[in-house]
Amino acid sequence: MIPFRNSLPYDIQMNDVYATECPFCGQAHVRLPLKPGEVAELRGGSRKRAVVFPCCHERLQLVDADADYLLADRPLDRK
Repeated sequence: MIPFRNSLPYDIQMNDVYATECPFCGQAHVRLPLKPGEVAELRGGSRKRAVVFPCCHERLQLVDADADYLLADRPLDRK
């Protein structure tokens, strides 16, 4: 089960992955440097992926994913 405080909602639009909101600076609709295939590789927790948010350059380690949320290795402080 994914702990909600470690989760980040995302959406895939036109082969790009978007976070609904940056958990660090609060910017809305942030395009992440991920492809849908990389999100699929995260499912099941067999791979990890570091992501740097382009809006504020904060780094986040992703460890799992499901159809709606990306799971980070630490709690995300939402502004």
